Amino acid sequence: MALAQPAYAPKPKPRIPNPRTARNATQKRIVKTNRARYASLVRVGAVLALVLTGLMAYVMLTSNVTSLTYAVAKAHHQRDVLQQQTAILADRIATASSDERLAAMARKLQMSDPQLFAVVHLAPQQISTSHLAVIDSIAGWFTPTSRMQAH
Repeated sequence: MALAQPAYAPKPKPRIPNPRTARNATQKRIVKTNRARYASLVRVGAVLALVLTGLMAYVMLTSNVTSLTYAVAKAHHQRDVLQQQTAILADRIATASSDERLAAMARKLQMSDPQLFAVVHLAPQQISTSHLAVIDSIAGWFTPTSRMQAH
């Protein structure tokens, strides 16, 4: 015999009372899992970036100090060369202006010490003040200084 079934079947009780909340919770869990998966990679990358930045700064500073050291060594070398040249030129000047050399050149040119000294007195000259000289001096006020220095 067949059993009689009720007119309506009772609805089974849902496993999750609010499916939207469950979907949101699932999405949040997925996002959190993905972030946790890549978090260590991001941390390692950040640490590597910091270490490389520090290393590059150190290399740049070291290269800067090295180039400055070479520049100082070059300047010292140039100074030494210039001091040596100055000493050589000072020696040449001393030998060229020595009394013995000048006396030998004077003998070669048949020069001798003066036997008679003469003092000559000149009569004072009259300076005429013309009007043109005054105008010329006034005109000098208006000329640029570069022209005056060129004369």
